[in-house]
Amino acid sequence: MKDFWKFTGATVVGLCLFLAIGWLMSFMMLISIAVSGSSSSETKLKSHSVYELELDGTIEDRASSDDNLTAALQGAMGRDGVKVYGLNDLLENIKKADENSEIDGIYLKFGSFSAGFATLKELRNALEAFKFSGKFIVAYSDSYSQGAYYLASVADKICMHPIGALDWKGLSSTIMFTKRISDKLGVEMQVFKVGTYKSAVEPYILTKMSDANREQMNVLLGDMWEDVCATVAEGRHLSTDKLNELATQCLTFDKAETIVAEGLVDTLIYKDDIDGVLTSLCGTDNYKLVSHNKMKNVKALEKKRTKNKIAVVYASGQIVDEGKSGIIGDDMVETLNDIKDDESVKAVVLRVNSPGGSAFASENICQAVKNIRAKGKPVVVSMGDYAASGGYYISSNADYIIAQPTTLTGSIGIFGLVPNVRKAADMVGVDFDGVATHPMASFQTDMVYGQMSETERRLMQQNINRGYDLFTSRCAEGRDTTQQYIFTIAEGRVWSGKRALELGLVDQLGNLCDAVDKASELADLDYNYKLAEYPEPEDFATKLLKALDIETRIDRIAQKRLGSAYKIAKQIEQLSAKPSIEASMEFVPVIE
Repeated sequence: MKDFWKFTGATVVGLCLFLAIGWLMSFMMLISIAVSGSSSSETKLKSHSVYELELDGTIEDRASSDDNLTAALQGAMGRDGVKVYGLNDLLENIKKADENSEIDGIYLKFGSFSAGFATLKELRNALEAFKFSGKFIVAYSDSYSQGAYYLASVADKICMHPIGALDWKGLSSTIMFTKRISDKLGVEMQVFKVGTYKSAVEPYILTKMSDANREQMNVLLGDMWEDVCATVAEGRHLSTDKLNELATQCLTFDKAETIVAEGLVDTLIYKDDIDGVLTSLCGTDNYKLVSHNKMKNVKALEKKRTKNKIAVVYASGQIVDEGKSGIIGDDMVETLNDIKDDESVKAVVLRVNSPGGSAFASENICQAVKNIRAKGKPVVVSMGDYAASGGYYISSNADYIIAQPTTLTGSIGIFGLVPNVRKAADMVGVDFDGVATHPMASFQTDMVYGQMSETERRLMQQNINRGYDLFTSRCAEGRDTTQQYIFTIAEGRVWSGKRALELGLVDQLGNLCDAVDKASELADLDYNYKLAEYPEPEDFATKLLKALDIETRIDRIAQKRLGSAYKIAKQIEQLSAKPSIEASMEFVPVIE
């Protein structure tokens, strides 16, 4: 019997060692692959090269981790990852493709792809500029989403699978209301806000959109669709009336031949047959496809040697007091303070892509922006898909603000949310009791575990009102107008970039490149500068730890599986970590 247990124990130990060594060897191989895949070794282009831009994932202003490393690790763990492209990398690659004589054209290859329309317009503008070089752009997809087609419409030739589909139906916005769930759970949401249009709290207290929110969303979607439709019409040489007619009949369900007949697609081919199209456009079958990652390692044209910098600061995500992701208040303030004190930085472009968040963190970031300006360094804001509520708060005191026509901005308002779980506690048999030295000593506990008193409600509303007064005063100061005027366009209302320009909330419609040009002009740099991105890029070890982090992996899987619903799920998750006072759109509308 002793021998049996001895041999069994030895076998178990040996098996564990074998598995551990095997896992370690696999892990080291993955690191080797990732390092080699993300190597900075220069890519040498050959004649008749084509930049193959395979869009199969999502676009962020700046990718947070190395695509090769993340994909390799997630694949080894049996998980489906979602590719994340940095808009900065895409714009830089397109510029290099434009300037390099070895590149004949760009091949847009669409997969499961999603991005906001303001981000897509930024990318489309760069592709339009590329076409001025006389080089070609060809697009292919098995089926086009509405956003993918908006981008593809810039191409000289649009190809689609013979039994593919093209989604063209107009825009819609869906909000999930959770009041009935709260009622069933015995949780009452006690709401405090300023602004008729501040609809962030509606999902907690209503079961459908308020008239005010419906009004603002109808105007917003109308503005966005007008820009989308006009852009596609110009690219495809069609009338906007025709495109609206096709959207009304929901072209999504028409057969591929009809889509070609209507002029939205040029030809129907299988993916493998794209070789013939590229051969024809390049004038040779000896062309070379260059992937996005390879293109990142193509050397850019030499620029003037200079110490002058324009700092491009990326402020993307929810504004939070603390956490692992988003715009973390203290971290962003530290970054801005470092830039303020860096004598080589002559101007700042603040790239804002945020629906808002913590009012406290927003105020601190706003003050840091003012401190940079006080040092004599101009600050220009470039708005992405969202720069609303807290996102507008941190933008308002810049010297100049540039937005895209489809940017969601404004939403100047404040709200507070306090859940009352008294009924839920009764349902499960939980009681509360205690002592206090003063009447209000336990108000923070009382307002959650019992009905708020009139005094508590009054004090809470006063606090919200003070926050709104500060927010609107910051906007008035930054936009060189009166607080009374800001009151007339605030009220928590969300505006498109186009409307924001008319109202004086932004100064120009344009893209990130326009913002850099404006910063150069304001700083009198005469284009004698180099760009520096902030926060500083993460080192390899940090990227590796993030790729292995279980929360990051779960988040990426959810993003892949949920699609557009991911944003809603993420907002619900973040609710528990938020402070009581928010300058936020809260539930960002899913527009598709």
